[in-house]
Amino acid sequence: MKLLRHGPVGQEKPGALDANGQIRDLSLLISDFTPEWMSPAKLQALGAIDLSRMPLVPEGTRLGAPVAGTRQFVAIGLNYRQHAEESGLEIPKEPVVFTKAITCIAGPNDDVELPEGSVAGDWEIELGFVIGTLARKVSVAQALSHVAGYCLANDVSERDWQIKRNGQWGKGKSFDGFGPIGPWLVTSDELPDPQSIPLELAVNGETRQQSNTADMIFPVAQIVSYLSQFMTLLPGDLVITGTPQGVGLGMKPSPVFLRRGDVMTLSAGPLGTQRQQVI
Repeated sequence: MKLLRHGPVGQEKPGALDANGQIRDLSLLISDFTPEWMSPAKLQALGAIDLSRMPLVPEGTRLGAPVAGTRQFVAIGLNYRQHAEESGLEIPKEPVVFTKAITCIAGPNDDVELPEGSVAGDWEIELGFVIGTLARKVSVAQALSHVAGYCLANDVSERDWQIKRNGQWGKGKSFDGFGPIGPWLVTSDELPDPQSIPLELAVNGETRQQSNTADMIFPVAQIVSYLSQFMTLLPGDLVITGTPQGVGLGMKPSPVFLRRGDVMTLSAGPLGTQRQQVI
């Protein structure tokens, strides 16, 4: 299934995309896609719903992040070889891990507001996934069984805050709205192989990033297993898996950063598309 949430900020309702690409409202059946709904049994129950009998959501309705109640937002850095190279950094021997504040999570098409005085806003298209069952010290072989589904993410970044403010990448990654997620969550039964997803991001219609998750240094299964060795991953937790080459910081001969009025468009095959205007 492709699960989503629709409606104004703070008033989102659960929904799903039907076979014809139309959004159906599921709020008559459940209150929201909270972490407990990410369990295999709950997802199986959702899959049994006859979406054609559910109310249609009006076209143009705002979409929110597809999961509510996320408690941890974990990110992986430098997970594409060419991105590490364009950043002038060594290929990591283990995943680079940082966190984003859960308060930065936003809908896939919400405006992105640069912080006051920002001159180094940047884009990062990424594959995201949501944990379905508690993961603690799991093996690589069992890791994907703990994933509820996959989504498109934009790890919006403010590079001055990330790099020049005495460490901790999260400083440049956690401003409100710096985590657009969605438009939907593709459940893992519908997407058994997360390592074959095309990724493309454009700014003002000009392609900046174009790659495929096949090029990830550490694939999803390895990321889940690695994280679970030192932290417990909870149902509903969101993990984003790194960005390919083509970020503004890495452009030659000099970096190119976001300016107010710019428009970012992202696409990732079955994970759908996003569009954000910078304000």
